[in-house]
Amino acid sequence: MSVERFDRLFIGGEWVAPRAAGRIASIDPSTEDVWAEVASADAADVEDAVAAARAAMAGPWGRTAPTERGALIARFADLVRRDAARLAEIESRDNGKPLRDTLGEVQRAADWLTFFAGAADKVNGEQIPYRPDALAYTRLEPVGVVAAILPWNSPISLASWKLGPGLAAGNAMILKPAEQTPASLLALAALAEEAGFPAGVVNVLPGDGVVGAALSAHPGVAKVSFTGSHETAIRIMQGASANLKRCSFECGGKSPFIVFADADFDRALSVATHSAFRSTGQSCSTASRIFVERPIYERFAAGLAERAKRIRPGPPFDPRTHIGPQTSAEQRDKTEAYIGLGHESGARLLAGGGRPEGLSRGYFVQPTVFADVDNRSRLAQEEIFGPVTAVMPFDGEEEAVSLANDTRYGLVGGLWTRDVSRAHRVAARVESGLVSVNTFRPVHFMLPYGGYKMSGIGRENGFDAIREFTETKTVVIDLSHAIPPDPFAD
Repeated sequence: MSVERFDRLFIGGEWVAPRAAGRIASIDPSTEDVWAEVASADAADVEDAVAAARAAMAGPWGRTAPTERGALIARFADLVRRDAARLAEIESRDNGKPLRDTLGEVQRAADWLTFFAGAADKVNGEQIPYRPDALAYTRLEPVGVVAAILPWNSPISLASWKLGPGLAAGNAMILKPAEQTPASLLALAALAEEAGFPAGVVNVLPGDGVVGAALSAHPGVAKVSFTGSHETAIRIMQGASANLKRCSFECGGKSPFIVFADADFDRALSVATHSAFRSTGQSCSTASRIFVERPIYERFAAGLAERAKRIRPGPPFDPRTHIGPQTSAEQRDKTEAYIGLGHESGARLLAGGGRPEGLSRGYFVQPTVFADVDNRSRLAQEEIFGPVTAVMPFDGEEEAVSLANDTRYGLVGGLWTRDVSRAHRVAARVESGLVSVNTFRPVHFMLPYGGYKMSGIGRENGFDAIREFTETKTVVIDLSHAIPPDPFAD
């Protein structure tokens, strides 16, 4: 197979060679072959990108009217829709997701951009009735240059979560893709260029941790928006602390999926299967801890295992494929290590636990179900980011809430019941930024999304996201014309 080359960075509206002529090899996780070579930035390129972004803020982008910003974002969204098939193909080669999944993600990215295009001229402050003889109001102003550091599981989709509100609020953006998936955001940059954004408004710097560290610490960067592990978020926050840079983080989860005995059994089972294994488990909001009330526990666990065995892992471009490989050898090895921990802890393996038959190449892992898991075990407490779920019984509402909250994470939670009062009671007590009842993880551009505890800081999506990319300025104008008494007079 021929190797594609993405040999330029996108900085200041131009395609430029990296200062150090570095390269990243992108490996197709379904074949283990290098499919692309991508230019790799370093700290010197970060300096160039920050300078370009600050120039855009001080120049044409800072003078662009909100309605014009919205029109540019809408044009960008239309171009993403136009080229969705090509973008999805790149994404699938980069991270191994089935093509139908990446195509859906790219199309939804366009929807996200369209929503925030419409929000650009609605970023309003408010008048405050401070005094009868004064005019007081607030302005929502862009924070400035934003570094958006992306994960490898859904680069284009999650880039739209940051680009949409960031651009709508008037910021200039520097995108840093994960080194495992460096290609798709460069293809996205080409569409930003075609859309007509002023030079420096959108910049893309593939690279390793050196680039992320340089962006985090750079005094010219006003904010870092990061999606990834909490360990990396801590390092970013340490770098950002030198100039009290604003940070927002979405850092994963260990999501509880609570099924009460009165739930719609078949529907809950179907959604649990999809929620546990979609994206090969490589999502921060998978149903990785499934709590089932004891009267239906064994039947539910057996049903989940039977459904997991029917899931077909395979190459991303095979239409029969349900889930793809893990995105890297490192991630596959990590998942297999957790499966080993499940065996060692005495959990009962109901499905999977190995590599699929007939797939000798690629980073594939079978969908795996463990039952009778100890909620304090590493299998239940640590984010695996693979197709592994833990099923545990509970007795009654109090124990369900206690087990669900017994984790350092708090991103997504879900519960299944026909009892409306219970639905409200439990939803109020589950410590998660998103709690869903009789569904799971309803992510939408209108719904704020973010975590409690180690799952992050701040919110993405909805108008809450706009505020994450703005500073509030208070303006007070005295209208009285009165001369105040001199406090220093004799």
